[in-house]
Amino acid sequence: MHDRNIIDIHNVEFKPFDRYGAPVPNMSWHIISYDQISGQGSYVLKMDPGAQTVPHTHMGFEEFLIVEGELIDSDGMVFKKGEFVSFEPGSKHSSFSEIGALIIVFQRGLNQPLEEH
Repeated sequence: MHDRNIIDIHNVEFKPFDRYGAPVPNMSWHIISYDQISGQGSYVLKMDPGAQTVPHTHMGFEEFLIVEGELIDSDGMVFKKGEFVSFEPGSKHSSFSEIGALIIVFQRGLNQPLEEH
């Protein structure tokens, strides 16, 4: 079939995660179907140990599956391998990973970086 794409997430080329402009240190991604204008689609996100996401607000649903490693959210909640997490529109957070993580992200709307005060 010409309209099917199969991706081995353990054997893809990762590029610096630059969703918010400048690359975020210790983070890289492989775009599957993500459109940076609409904020719709999927990508594989790799967070090296010590990576920290940009604090942001979800304009639409953002959902992700932790494939490897773990992620610690800004409220201290730890997301572990095999867990599927869903953030509702309007939610705000930031996450970091002490040990690193491989995550499949499903986004339905742009994320807006939070203003720093």
